[in-house]
Amino acid sequence: MKRVRVNPITCEGHGLCAELLPERIQLDEWGFPIVDREPVAGEAARHAARAVEACPTLALLLEAASDRSR
Repeated sequence: MKRVRVNPITCEGHGLCAELLPERIQLDEWGFPIVDREPVAGEAARHAARAVEACPTLALLLEAASDRSR
């Protein structure tokens, strides 16, 4: 399974990720993403991959889900 993560240093708050993956990403009051840390699988993983590819600053990442939380 995969997990969606955002690099807060790279992110410029465009909000495209929240439009493409609203079930996993919400925006804070400044327009920066708040990402649901639950792993994604199946159809949700395909939508997550599309959002990662569309990020204009490459700040959204899809990584292997691990047992430990960060």
